[in-house]
Amino acid sequence: MRRYLPLALLLLTATAAVITLAPSPDQVKAAAAVLGIDFLDDAEIELMMDDLEDNLAAFDTIGKMEIPNGLSPALVFNPVLRPEQLPADTSVTAPATPPEVLSVDGGNINGLEWATVEQLAGLIYNRKITSRELTEFFLARLKEHDPTLHCVITLTEERALAKADEMDAELAAGNYRGYLHGIPYGAKDLLAAEGYPTTWGAKPYEGQTIDEDAAVIEQLDAAGAVLCAKLSMGALAWGDVWFGEKTRNPWNVEQGSSGSSAGSASAVAAGLVPFAIGTETLGSIVSPSTVCGTTGLRPTFGRVSRHGAMALSWSMDKIGPITRSATDAGLVLAAIAHYDPRDAHAIRAGFQFELPENSTRPTRVGYLKRNFAGDYDFAANDSAALETLRELGYELVEIELPDAPDIGFILNVEAAAAFESLTRSGDDALLTRQVRNAWPNAFRTAHFVPAVAYLQANRLRRDLMEDMDALFTEHDIDVYVNPSWNSSSLFITNMTGHPSITVPNGMYEGTPTSITFTGRLFDEQKLVNVASSYQDVTPWDERHPTAF
Repeated sequence: MRRYLPLALLLLTATAAVITLAPSPDQVKAAAAVLGIDFLDDAEIELMMDDLEDNLAAFDTIGKMEIPNGLSPALVFNPVLRPEQLPADTSVTAPATPPEVLSVDGGNINGLEWATVEQLAGLIYNRKITSRELTEFFLARLKEHDPTLHCVITLTEERALAKADEMDAELAAGNYRGYLHGIPYGAKDLLAAEGYPTTWGAKPYEGQTIDEDAAVIEQLDAAGAVLCAKLSMGALAWGDVWFGEKTRNPWNVEQGSSGSSAGSASAVAAGLVPFAIGTETLGSIVSPSTVCGTTGLRPTFGRVSRHGAMALSWSMDKIGPITRSATDAGLVLAAIAHYDPRDAHAIRAGFQFELPENSTRPTRVGYLKRNFAGDYDFAANDSAALETLRELGYELVEIELPDAPDIGFILNVEAAAAFESLTRSGDDALLTRQVRNAWPNAFRTAHFVPAVAYLQANRLRRDLMEDMDALFTEHDIDVYVNPSWNSSSLFITNMTGHPSITVPNGMYEGTPTSITFTGRLFDEQKLVNVASSYQDVTPWDERHPTAF
């Protein structure tokens, strides 16, 4: 069994000496050199030796403990800087009943693979189709196309059909739960679902079962939604390669779907489910939504409970919907935004979702002029999107994002802590990807980040949060638009906890492109309103891969 001694003091010396729990001064010097500690002289090192030995003994004891992935640190991240940033109303509400916006010819449900949640809700509510029929339809599509897309890890067929029958019986009795009543969906396989494996997309956890539903699954179940599948994810939430295969892009099955919410985006884009749940730590909703041409809503950090979800980074993980439209994203968020104290980082923020046509949209939208002026692959599509926003009457306000400090290692340190037992056991060798930019190497490398550097990085993170708060205030904006990839916005806002929504805005070399709207903390309604107004006058959210 391999054993990794923690942090800098565990470093092997250049002479490959074996480290014991009593380090030598030469080993301390070697460790200090790797960590950039250049302020120690021999006398200072000698003075440290007994304390270092005590620390190593403590590290060794902690490293041997079985600490469950779901146990959150005592240090809690909160994106809120001042009370005014919190919503005054902490209730969660959504429109009660849908209009009939779609018809079904003679009860024939073929062709509903591209229908939105809003459209399907109208059909169910008005008794044009049953949840059972709809669930069987999407289960059949999942079975038919998964061998091509590799987007499903586990079908939850028995649970789905039982839930669909329950929802049909409730509706027949006059009880309607809301827009998600009887609507099928899929969930990224880092969310626990009782009675089914929760694999985290990784070979070491292929047989893992967690005997409860994740909070998001509970809340969707209460809203009447029907879980049809646990969808694929890059192993331990990186990329689109999992223990079974590589999830494919429905627009070009020779390419990956991106990730790590790989199956969620692929399945929605291919019409295998009307919506799916994804997660984002550093791009895992934005990136696959861009590649697959879906709408991805990344909520404000803390708004959606992560209880029962795999922890990767306690201060960065967020759960959100991947859908066919901005309106659908808002409807799903309204179902999963209930406060849950089981998540130590949860924020009681509420969410009162209104359909965009019934809600006030902002008039001023910031934009990153310098970034949009750059030479990048999607620049023409992004420029066209800006012109569309102007034609819709938005005043585009030039803004510049603050400089981002070099603090990306925060994620890897937290992830290494979440999976330390995997690294120490040597079972990280079972993960499919064994390259520099993959978790096994990232976990090991993160063990050499000093605790002092981690805390200093989080102090700089606070400074970044204050800079972003000032940006919205000084420019009098609630929303800004940014290239999905060609800016630092993705990194910055995943560090600060701000929400975003990514929508398709064109095609490039046969696959979709996207543009992203980013908002103030807890301002998802305005994000949905702006994105919906853009989708109302553009065709991209209604383009679908013809092979499916």
